[in-house]
Amino acid sequence: MRHWCVSALLCCLAAFAPPAAAAALRIAMAADVGSMDPHFANISPNVVVSSHVFETLTTVDADARLMPGLAESWRAVGPTTWEFKLREGVRFHDGTELTADDVLYSLDRPATIKNTPGGFTTFTKPIVRKEAVDRYTVRLHTAAPYAMVPYDLVSVFIVSRRAAEGATSRDFDDGRAMVGTGPYRFVRFNRGESVELVRNEDYWGRKPQWERVSLRIIPSDPARIAALLAGDVDMIENVPPADAARLERDPRFRVERKVSWRTIFLVLDQDRERSPFVDAGGRPNPLRDARVRLALSKAIDRKAICDKLMDGFALPTANIVAPPVFGHAPALEAEAYDPAAAKALLAEAGYGDGFALTLHGPNNRYINDELIVQAVAQMWARIGLRTAVQTMPVNVYFPKARARSFSVGLLGWGSFSGDLALRSLVMSENAAAGTGVWNWGRYSNPEVDELVRNAFAALDPAVRESLTREATIRAMRETAIIPLYHQIASWALRRDLRYVARTDEFTLAFDVHKEEAP
Repeated sequence: MRHWCVSALLCCLAAFAPPAAAAALRIAMAADVGSMDPHFANISPNVVVSSHVFETLTTVDADARLMPGLAESWRAVGPTTWEFKLREGVRFHDGTELTADDVLYSLDRPATIKNTPGGFTTFTKPIVRKEAVDRYTVRLHTAAPYAMVPYDLVSVFIVSRRAAEGATSRDFDDGRAMVGTGPYRFVRFNRGESVELVRNEDYWGRKPQWERVSLRIIPSDPARIAALLAGDVDMIENVPPADAARLERDPRFRVERKVSWRTIFLVLDQDRERSPFVDAGGRPNPLRDARVRLALSKAIDRKAICDKLMDGFALPTANIVAPPVFGHAPALEAEAYDPAAAKALLAEAGYGDGFALTLHGPNNRYINDELIVQAVAQMWARIGLRTAVQTMPVNVYFPKARARSFSVGLLGWGSFSGDLALRSLVMSENAAAGTGVWNWGRYSNPEVDELVRNAFAALDPAVRESLTREATIRAMRETAIIPLYHQIASWALRRDLRYVARTDEFTLAFDVHKEEAP
């Protein structure tokens, strides 16, 4: 109720704000945007931009709770059939009306996208048949009982069939296909620099306060802080932890923060006998051995990383999702730092003399990502591993990681339920089923797969959560991945602005409001 009241108050402030006082908003984004195509890559910077121009059938609020979007209601009309009622009178930016045909096309389109570093088919594969009952009603059929359809559709943007059919990702980048129903219209994409938007004056919902929005791409932490201090931007995301206290003391600014749904972890190559960046002196890939993976986990001092490198903007973890998120397993505790036990495990596995490997990661995607990678490499060196580090911009890193060019890589993942995270990150790769899309290490356990499938079929939330927790515990105890910490999301903005911190870390201009003097 408290969150509802805050949202209601913000809506009222936006409704009565003088338009002239809210002409333009400038936001500094912390990561580069790779494409305007809303179905190209399921990575947060792209999704955030798409969320301004396009909408989804269902959506979530700041606390990741499911809400209506373009669908005003939905219901299960049978064990394998979901029905969605569309809002009537919603229009795309070109004036055409949203209909069931656009929805069916939008659910088919992700499967047609080629060369994506990580697409959206995870959310569409469970749907085996689609039908338009009438102009404003869609029925979606699954092969087996599947409770997650309304949750999956939070992630699939609805595009105009008229504008998008036959369009390439380049057609979205140059604006020709950027026709959505969202609160903002696309103006221009300056690659590597900014995305420019203008308010949709015919928007069906609550109109945003800002007439113009500039989403400026500033991956460098010092540059982002400097832009805020100089007044070149009004708001930044991913506040560098070392600067948060200084900004909170500055009367010109405020800092908002919240434990996010994002878990930062390491992916390890577990199925190839020879891994490209591992040299074990002619011996098989040691990362395939669960004892070696556990040794690597025990060699990491998570508390030091969270306290010193993240300045308290992180929580050590052994989980795949953060504590507030559905399916979090309280029984799992962060692996204790124990280099002696790590060395013993390596010796037991036959690698007492260590081996060489390269740890890869992005250098402009997550808070302090390059520092984290370097710190982990140093910790592994202490147990006898000859560890090198290579980092690169996220637009280079993700395609390489997706192509399995690395042996060990850093990744962050956010999800509003544990079973959804398991489906993408831990379930065995199965293109037909849409599972394991981001399981770059190729961990595979049929028992874990079955637990997650059963969780998806469970309409009782208590049963579903119990199965999700059991699957998580089994996978994490085999070190399917090496969880490091849950990230704390943060934003810094002008003192006269308000933004309700979001669990999903998204920075949405239409939820930023300017306070008016009494």
